[in-house]
Amino acid sequence: MLEIRDLHAAVAGEPILKGLNLTVNAGEVHAIMGPNGSGKSTLANVLAGKDNYEITGGDALFEGKSLADLEPEERAQLGLFLAFQYPVEIPGVSNMEFLKAALEATRKAQGKEEWDSVTLLRKARETCKQVDLDPQFLKRGVNEGFSGGEKKRNEIMQMLLMEPKLALLDETDSGLDIDALQTVARGVNSLRSPERGIVLVTHYQRLLDYIVPDFVHVLSNGQIIKSGGKELAHELEEHGYGWLTGDRNDGKDQSA
Repeated sequence: MLEIRDLHAAVAGEPILKGLNLTVNAGEVHAIMGPNGSGKSTLANVLAGKDNYEITGGDALFEGKSLADLEPEERAQLGLFLAFQYPVEIPGVSNMEFLKAALEATRKAQGKEEWDSVTLLRKARETCKQVDLDPQFLKRGVNEGFSGGEKKRNEIMQMLLMEPKLALLDETDSGLDIDALQTVARGVNSLRSPERGIVLVTHYQRLLDYIVPDFVHVLSNGQIIKSGGKELAHELEEHGYGWLTGDRNDGKDQSA
């Protein structure tokens, strides 16, 4: 589903990814971990096509198609979704308006039947309840005045409605208390299927207690330096990143 080949990328002209390789097959959940500044969020943003994030070498293929020359909306229409680390507020645009526009565009591009207003509202309300979000939030501006946990649950609600082929979650667990973390995890786990790939960018092992990955990768200095199963995350929790990166200050007590 996703094949990253010797990917080099820069942010505002500064090299961040320096030859990253990764393959994600349908049905797999991959966790990307690593110390601050290693390139975790850069990877997610490069794949999604965020402004100022430029591929300078190598390639990233989604279902065999290069992402390099595609606009963000074209990537979304192919079935790629990014849950932001810091969801932005969009005053004046209600959640419902936002969802309607996004779903109409992607479903049309994918040749799926468009939902009428009644169906969309029903599904949106049901999905809000699934992530413990009051359906009244559908009437409010996108993330406007939302708490940190509400913003993250709103991202997962969007993801559940969009039903992407490849879901990228950029530190969705940051700033969440244990109840919100479990709610987010339930939403993500409900999307696991043989047809869908999921990539979790996280700094802490605690998220992986609830969303158990098939593979864990450690990113450092723009490259994946070690890969393993779910047990690798427990090693990182116990020993920090220093034993892999050679940095004594890169310990387990480093904050996200």
